[in-house]
Amino acid sequence: MIWDEVGDDQFEREKVLLDIEQECLDVYRKKVDNANISRAQLHQELADSEAEFTHLLLLLDERSLPGRPEKMTGTLKEQLESIAPALREMRIRKEEREKQFRAVQGQIQKISAEIAGESEYNDLSSNVLVHGNDLSLKKLEEYQNELQRLQNEKIERLQKVESYISMIRSLAAMLGTDSSLIITKVHPSLNELSGLSKNISDSILEKLGSTVRSLEADKKARLEKLHQLGKSLTNLWNLMDTPQKDRARFSNVTALISLSSKDISTPGSLTLDIIQQAETEVRRLDQLKASKMKELFLRKQVDLEEICKRSHMEIPSRLEMESIMKLMNSGEIDHADLLTSMNKQITQAQEEASSRKAIMEKVEKWILARDEELWLEEYSRDDNRYSVSRGAHKNLRRAERARVMVNKIPALVDMLIAKTKSWEEERKKPFLYDEVPLFAMLEEYNLLRKERDEEKQRQREMKKVQNQMPVGQENLFVLRPSTSSKRLSDRSLNGGFNNATPVNKKSSLGIQQLGSTPINTPQQSISFLKKSKKEDHRKILSRSRFAFHPRDDSASVVSSFSGPFSP
Repeated sequence: MIWDEVGDDQFEREKVLLDIEQECLDVYRKKVDNANISRAQLHQELADSEAEFTHLLLLLDERSLPGRPEKMTGTLKEQLESIAPALREMRIRKEEREKQFRAVQGQIQKISAEIAGESEYNDLSSNVLVHGNDLSLKKLEEYQNELQRLQNEKIERLQKVESYISMIRSLAAMLGTDSSLIITKVHPSLNELSGLSKNISDSILEKLGSTVRSLEADKKARLEKLHQLGKSLTNLWNLMDTPQKDRARFSNVTALISLSSKDISTPGSLTLDIIQQAETEVRRLDQLKASKMKELFLRKQVDLEEICKRSHMEIPSRLEMESIMKLMNSGEIDHADLLTSMNKQITQAQEEASSRKAIMEKVEKWILARDEELWLEEYSRDDNRYSVSRGAHKNLRRAERARVMVNKIPALVDMLIAKTKSWEEERKKPFLYDEVPLFAMLEEYNLLRKERDEEKQRQREMKKVQNQMPVGQENLFVLRPSTSSKRLSDRSLNGGFNNATPVNKKSSLGIQQLGSTPINTPQQSISFLKKSKKEDHRKILSRSRFAFHPRDDSASVVSSFSGPFSP
């Protein structure tokens, strides 16, 4: 109608209609293309959903999910709507599994950092990246096992740290030092007041172990020092007879002598103050010992001399003892060792005196009998012995007893000789009586007694001859020296037995040797004494034969008549 009214020609009309048809066709084609694109997108979404679902199943190591349709039917949108719930469930499970992995891995990283000794660590588990395509429960269990292993290792390290700290505190308490300063010096985090988590790295454990070993070494060194001080105190107390009330002040020191390092755990038992106090006491006692040691030594010397005097044994020379005293005062001889040697010498002297007891009892009887024999000889020479005078009857009774004793002298001397021989063979040394060999004395006595008896026999024969001669020739008798070469004198026998005095002075050679010979130990001093005594024994023995020879101070009445005469 418009074209008729306008008057367009037919050609124009057909051209316009063709354009309209073409435009309509283009719009249709565009719509179809859009529909195809929408369908393709739905197919892609469905495929992607299927693929994602399958991937999640594999990632979480799950075979299937309840609620998912076995077969896909219906339109594409219906199929997408049917798989969407299962896909959402799998995505939720994946997120939860990732959180679990993230938490476990975060703990692993944290504990690993603590073990490694890293001072700073970000504890935000959300920053932990979960890597890998395996979120299965098996993999999670592996991480959990690793976490458990690290947790156990952390617990063990913490226990070691606590053990080291406890040992440091215990040792520090025994040594009297501040444990907190020692622990803080190792690492500030080990101090509970710091508020930091304890460092449990290998380096810290090594430092703690080194600190404990150092404190143990200090403990051992101090204990050894106190052992030495305790023994020194005990020795000094015993030497000076210190009363128990004075010893009680250092009982804590002496109580440690029998204890080892592992047996001591009392706080304050090994402090420097205790060591210094003990050292001061030892120095004080050492100074006091020097003054008392001389008194103790002299006391034991007197005891030794008394034992020797009672048993008539050889007495140590005064000069030698004075020389030893000088060495002791100069510190060249240890006091304790010297006193020990003196005690040993006293014990030996007591033992020897005990072995000499039986012989000495016989010797005393012999000396008593000899005194009675001398008295009897003097009494027999007294022409007035039978006169009536005051006390004459007592002398007669004594003379009877003396004759009985004198008659027993030969048997007594023989017994003494036998016992002396047996003693000397057993002891491998001579039996000395006041530094003179007893065996030589007995033999000398037997010899002199025999000579005296022979002299008496000659005198009796001479007197008998004189009584048989005429009275006119009595004036022919003169005095002449005794034909006997030896006669027992009262002075020699009394001096040799009853009034015998110990020889206390050594020869000048022994004194010179003592001055020139270095004596550094008690054993050297005692051996030197014995050596000097042996030399003196030889000298005494060499002249002992002359100690009992009588003086030719008596005369015998013999005949000098003109005719030959042999008594």
